[in-house]
Amino acid sequence: MRTHLLALGLVLGLGTASAALAGSTAPAQPPLTALTKDSGTPMPAEQKSVHFDHAELHIAVDPARRNIDGRAVLTFTATAATGVLLLDLDRNLPVHAVAIDGQPLAASAWGNPDGRLRIQLPGLLAKDGKLTVAISYGGKPHVAKNAPWDGGFVWSHTKDGEPWVGSAVEGEGCDLFWPCIDQPGGKPDLVDLYVSVPKPLVAPGNGVLVGVSDEGNQRTYHWRARHPATYAVSINVGPYRELKGEYRSRYGNTIALHYWYLPGEEAQAQALFAEFPRLLDFFEAKIGPYPWGDEKMGVVETPYKGMEHQTINAYGNHYAKDGGGFDWLLQHEFAHEWFGNQMTNANWDDMWLHESFATYMQPLYAQHLDGDADYYSWLHRLRLMLRNRYPLVSGSGRTEEQVYDERNGPGQDIYNKGALMLQTLRHLVGDRAFYASIRELVYGRPDPKPGNFAPQYATTRDYIGIVDKVTGRKLDWFFDVYLYQAALPKLDVQRRGDTLDLRWQVPHDLPFPMPVEVRVDDVVHTVPMTDGAGSLAIPAGAVVTIDPHSVLLRDEPRITEFQQWMKQQRAQREAAKR
Repeated sequence: MRTHLLALGLVLGLGTASAALAGSTAPAQPPLTALTKDSGTPMPAEQKSVHFDHAELHIAVDPARRNIDGRAVLTFTATAATGVLLLDLDRNLPVHAVAIDGQPLAASAWGNPDGRLRIQLPGLLAKDGKLTVAISYGGKPHVAKNAPWDGGFVWSHTKDGEPWVGSAVEGEGCDLFWPCIDQPGGKPDLVDLYVSVPKPLVAPGNGVLVGVSDEGNQRTYHWRARHPATYAVSINVGPYRELKGEYRSRYGNTIALHYWYLPGEEAQAQALFAEFPRLLDFFEAKIGPYPWGDEKMGVVETPYKGMEHQTINAYGNHYAKDGGGFDWLLQHEFAHEWFGNQMTNANWDDMWLHESFATYMQPLYAQHLDGDADYYSWLHRLRLMLRNRYPLVSGSGRTEEQVYDERNGPGQDIYNKGALMLQTLRHLVGDRAFYASIRELVYGRPDPKPGNFAPQYATTRDYIGIVDKVTGRKLDWFFDVYLYQAALPKLDVQRRGDTLDLRWQVPHDLPFPMPVEVRVDDVVHTVPMTDGAGSLAIPAGAVVTIDPHSVLLRDEPRITEFQQWMKQQRAQREAAKR
């Protein structure tokens, strides 16, 4: 979600200073290794040989020293025999001790030269065998230069000078502050997070609050979360105030609502908190039950723009208004509870499954609240940001950096182009099939109810198969063009006397039988476009509009001309500065 925040903020006319209150002055720090910086590199066989059962994380946060002291007690079940445990952890957080099943290991039994902690087990762990590893580590975690786009810890202060700390590690991964398996598929089944902070600071966290304990001038918050996405485990520390409430779901369960905000912002916080119930009602009506209803819907104010931390979404939009009637950042991050946290991409190459669906939720929500004008306004803003330089999906494994790379990857198109593609798909298959496909993708079943579904992993091909199943049609041609090609299809329109000829021009002449609506005076006709072409009789003098409901994602010269003009304007401004 990181690139999208910047681009959309600029298009909406919002400032971006809130994204990095402390990051722009990050002190010099040791560089990250390539392994730590690049989240999602191919998973080693040793990591494939274990299932992550439980993570018990004890993290003491020292804002004055910008330091953390950690102890991770991790439990695994072997899926294949192995003599090595391989974890990811930033080497700039030195490991002090390692124990297996309570027995300390000699220092020679482990090493972490490049950000991948290799632990030699005392003996071979058989398939289905279990082990528990305890790792003591600590130091100064990587400081974000511009969170959330460049990840790490943000050490900031409130306007009253109180410590205000947050983590945002989507890009670089969980290994920036705890030993983990830094892969989309590396989720532990359960995480117990103990965060110790100086009194009277507060440490909101993922999942449910199990308890709070005091020891001297320290206070420890114990949070428990099930199946959290690895980068969605977060640290939040500040002098927070808390708003609490409940939401009675249409599915019969009651969901706890929590918002942690900074002192002095009570009125704005109350207004934002009032959005929580209608957000839940929208998503539960459109998609299905809130996946973490037995934990909470939580939001915490952060010293950076935002991030979809599971059940504790980071919010740093400063309560900005944009005329849309809702806080778009809060809504986008909350969408990721379904698209990202409940349904997780199997590989970063499938990241559009998170971002395209989450982005499409903003125009849908605008339409839900205020009608079609706001819906199409949102879609038009997204359309102006398309780049179409690289396909949304490469078809091979990718790292996070490769996917978000604006110069050599799809970048923000995984948000904007993907959302517009979903608008086209929705029109093609109809609302019933479209939302049925989303439920299958998110929940793995057509009839989700609280308690009858589990977190899902999904690939692009999984979703294509789901759409084929719910529609009873083969729609590979649709996804082959929109997902696996960079260039948009062009619609060639020619008028010959009383005949309108239409023909799709598609990269590599791929099949593309996308129907085209044409309004002739006051009547809308659908041209089937069999084999990518079609014709329509047009009475003399008739007024003709192609795609009157703006449902086709296609190459449009007017938008290309605008984008080129904007590029020239930027270049002229830069030249004037020099």
